[in-house]
Amino acid sequence: MTKPLTPEQVAIIDKNHIWHPYSSLTKPIPAYQVVSASGVRLKLSDGTELIDGMSSWWSAIHGYNHPALNKALIDQIGKVSHVMFGGITHEPAATLCKTLVDITPDGLDKVFLSDSGSVSVEVALKMALQFWSSQERFEKSRFLSFKKGYHGDTLGAMSVCDPVNGMHSLFNHTLDKQIFAEAPICGFHDAWEDRYIYDVKSKLEANSQNIAAVIIEPVMQGAGGLNFYSPFYMQEIRKLCDSYDVLLIADEIATGFGRTGKLFACEWSDTSPDILCLGKALTGGYMTLAATLCTSKISNTICSGGSGVFMHGPTYMGNPLACSVANASIDLLLDTDWQTTIKRINTQLKDQLSGLDEHRSVKDVRCLGAIGVVEMFEKIDVGKIQKEFVSEGIWIRPFDKRIYLMPPYNISSEDLKKLTNGIIKVINRLY
Repeated sequence: MTKPLTPEQVAIIDKNHIWHPYSSLTKPIPAYQVVSASGVRLKLSDGTELIDGMSSWWSAIHGYNHPALNKALIDQIGKVSHVMFGGITHEPAATLCKTLVDITPDGLDKVFLSDSGSVSVEVALKMALQFWSSQERFEKSRFLSFKKGYHGDTLGAMSVCDPVNGMHSLFNHTLDKQIFAEAPICGFHDAWEDRYIYDVKSKLEANSQNIAAVIIEPVMQGAGGLNFYSPFYMQEIRKLCDSYDVLLIADEIATGFGRTGKLFACEWSDTSPDILCLGKALTGGYMTLAATLCTSKISNTICSGGSGVFMHGPTYMGNPLACSVANASIDLLLDTDWQTTIKRINTQLKDQLSGLDEHRSVKDVRCLGAIGVVEMFEKIDVGKIQKEFVSEGIWIRPFDKRIYLMPPYNISSEDLKKLTNGIIKVINRLY
């Protein structure tokens, strides 16, 4: 029987053997050891408690150790934890897929389940390619994406991320060459001007015969910079895709399930994509699960031409445990007045972070829904600043030039104030 490790043993193993995301093994930044979590607090091995401002990379929207989500897993584990999805179905998956069809934008009535957001993007790209190849339109094999965009770390997903300033420029010599439009430059509240869409239109005019789909993060470019842009932009993208016979893929992995103030960010522009990617908050941060939804037109075309089947099948597709906790998480969200909650968080973020606009080292402060962003002029030393945040009793992990908050929705006003005050104190101390 494996014996429990002491905190010291964990630290040694971590240092000698564990490779953390986006990190160096030769010059690692500190890894803080979490031993438990409850509500919006993470407890470290030394007894320190940190208020979580990250929702564990935007996924734990209900916080940690939630009784309803715990119960869903406990109830399901006594029935069946996993079963192959090939030739087998089950109630948790059926419930989840029907719910997703009901709550997502109109027309998305087919659901393909997978096990991570990046894979849901791979599925979306393959759906688009197979849609056209099933019609023997093999020339439509490229994608139009956007600078500053981010869609995941797997190979196909990397190819539609920003090729220069994104996280994957090291792999440009091996990735498929896609077409990139300029990033949206229209602020969320800016009055619409047709010039905002000229670059996309010109690229579609020149390349639509070879483009399978446009892929975009609605309203907010996430890991590419937390950039908010006008909902009118999505409306125009939808019109252009229809005009040039190109599919539209909406990547809502980061924005889905209320984060921007709408249940799905596409609702800001009242648009519906041909394919929709979901992940992160789908299970409330409990288990890895993702979904790719598409229209019947796409599924019917794929299944009536070429191989007659969609060529993808993850081993853990439709995992009953993950589906069960996803059902509980969605119920928990929809059974509450989540819109009022998001408005409260948004108002507080705006009020308490706005003063940083005047700081000499701060380039911009912006908020949307339950998202608050402080963008610095210079790139941030993550290891150094994170140590300062921990000393303030808060967990915040910046990236590049951005310090941001995406707290769990169940955070109290008092705890949210500790997060915003902590950011202000650390910025004033270090800059």
